Amino acid sequence: MNLRLIIFPLFVSVSFGALSPLAKAQSSLNAGGSSGTVVSKNSAPSDLTYSRPTEMTKVRNYSFDAFGPLPIGVAAVEAGIDQEDNSPSEWKQGAEGYSKRFGSDLAVEAISTTTRYALSEAFREDALYYRCDCRGVLPRLGHAAISTLTARRGEDGHRVFSLPALIAPYAGSMTAVAGWYPTRYEAKDAFRMGNYTMLGYVGANIGLEFFYSGPHSLLGRMHLNNAHGAPDSGWNQ
Repeated sequence: MNLRLIIFPLFVSVSFGALSPLAKAQSSLNAGGSSGTVVSKNSAPSDLTYSRPTEMTKVRNYSFDAFGPLPIGVAAVEAGIDQEDNSPSEWKQGAEGYSKRFGSDLAVEAISTTTRYALSEAFREDALYYRCDCRGVLPRLGHAAISTLTARRGEDGHRVFSLPALIAPYAGSMTAVAGWYPTRYEAKDAFRMGNYTMLGYVGANIGLEFFYSGPHSLLGRMHLNNAHGAPDSGWNQ
């Protein structure tokens, strides 16, 4: 089971990396008809004026995060690990067992994502990821990790601790344990499963931080509002 501590964030990050060559190629083609200027994907963002996302932007990001290729891929890998561990054992092996695990894992991802976006609306928070206005691998890794439990609020986009971000990873696992997992599973099992979901969020943020290739790229079109960073205006409430 500890294998997930490495596989989940790594797989999610690499998934964005797999999209990166296509994204870079598309971005270069788009730039060819204009100025032709090549912008490094690891350069610091130049436009740090915060602008709250539109409702359409939030809906498109939610759809990608809940039902797009990334959660499907994560669910497929997680189901494979569960199949190898025969967890839950009541679901047995074979194609039927794998389909149950895959469906369960995908449902957990969708419920967790839906919870975060819904609660963020209630708390008037911006749950979208914004790249760091810093340079260097370690600062950017730290930014990606911290952003897992933070959000933007207000017209200036100041960073706040996000209760929806903390609750969401465990909402899906709690629902699974209460709804369709075998009765021997308890709250502690749901908490453990939620920790894996949280690690997946860290991996997704790392992917968005390092593999994003511009607003006209493939990734930019699928996961919007990452064209620039947001100013680090402090931890206001």
